[in-house]
Amino acid sequence: MIRTEQTMQHPWDRDYLPREELEREQVGKLRRLVAYVRERVPFYREAFERSGATEADVQTLGDVAGLPFTVKDDLRANYPFRLFAVPQDEIVRIHCSSGTTGRPIVAGYTRHDLDVWSEVMARTLHQAGVTSGDICQVAWGYGLFTGGLGAHYGAERLGATVVPISGGNTERQIALMQDFGTTVWMGTPSYATYLAEVAEQMGVDVRALPLRVAVLGAEPWTDRMRAEIEERMGIRAYDIYGLTEVIGPGVSAECECQSGLHIFEDHFLPELIDPETLQPVSEGKPGELVLTTISKTGMPLIRFRTRDITRLHYGRCECGRTTVRMERVQGRSDDMLIVRGVNVFPSQIESILLGIEGVQPHYQIVVDRQGSMDDMEVQVEVEERFFSDRVRELEEFSRRVRARIESTLGLRVHVRLMEPGSIERSTGKAKRVVDRRRQQ
Repeated sequence: MIRTEQTMQHPWDRDYLPREELEREQVGKLRRLVAYVRERVPFYREAFERSGATEADVQTLGDVAGLPFTVKDDLRANYPFRLFAVPQDEIVRIHCSSGTTGRPIVAGYTRHDLDVWSEVMARTLHQAGVTSGDICQVAWGYGLFTGGLGAHYGAERLGATVVPISGGNTERQIALMQDFGTTVWMGTPSYATYLAEVAEQMGVDVRALPLRVAVLGAEPWTDRMRAEIEERMGIRAYDIYGLTEVIGPGVSAECECQSGLHIFEDHFLPELIDPETLQPVSEGKPGELVLTTISKTGMPLIRFRTRDITRLHYGRCECGRTTVRMERVQGRSDDMLIVRGVNVFPSQIESILLGIEGVQPHYQIVVDRQGSMDDMEVQVEVEERFFSDRVRELEEFSRRVRARIESTLGLRVHVRLMEPGSIERSTGKAKRVVDRRRQQ
């Protein structure tokens, strides 16, 4: 059944609105947002003066294409608070990125924004089948990183019990899962694989625990990695998506069908563009995701270029939700490696590796320069059984892995097979790429 405003009882009922009703709401919110930021944010006032756009130009959703983009450099240039649309005393929370590539990206929240964030995270968890009867262990980092607190308040809004353990201390994570009867675990996919690995070393059968759901995000992962996590942990693993600049986790999330991540379109207006031409990309084609925060009040953003590459699908999902679905992020337009003229996304390498029997979900891509030529080495852990006295078998397996990668990428690579546990583990985002060319 498609819900209407009159029949809705819960926040997640909004995911079933008829498209016509949803789009009317989006146009109204977008028009009000343009007027709001023109009045309150000097950066946007100047951007609109240059483009000549006003709220009167917003009559349909397609008119968003006439508005100026916002990029990360704009956020850095206005550090720390010059993009805030409200006085400082109305900002009740500040989060920011790590700032490893320059000034950190700051995000400010009003009480209204925190309420929206809690709502979309509750909807996120609801889509994964989480209920008020669940015990949710949050293994994302707390603090300036948005992951931990976003998941925390979403679970509380849903009425679930929250265990705010944060990242790291893996043996204690497992002990609390046993002692507390954790049913939902939240963290990065790479940490989930490490957790399963440590549990096996401790002699703990995670599959025998009450755990039934993992909500995973904050880094790219593949369906093959999902299958391995689900098999090793005996759970259903759901992908979620978000970013600090927009709100944090809670921009989109998978439902029980696991066939794309539903964007919460009553709060985030999505577009897809060609990152080179900046022109719209048609449905089903890959492009860069652009988001407008049509309900934020503290630090709203218009046409923020996420740099994340994905596809959008507007057809109704089998679950009945009418919101657009984005495919799992394939890579980032600014993190894409160019090796000897070939575009390479780390997710491509991961997809290839995890499709090979005997390969474990731990790898690292090392790019260097030998003379004037780029050189790429893929380091990957394989099962212990390959490390024996039969050197010929190890060499043959390495050749097969290399051939699979080269046939997909059209690029000559080196492959180094590593023993289990030899690649550094992370309790947060895994470091998949080491580009030594930037150090030269």
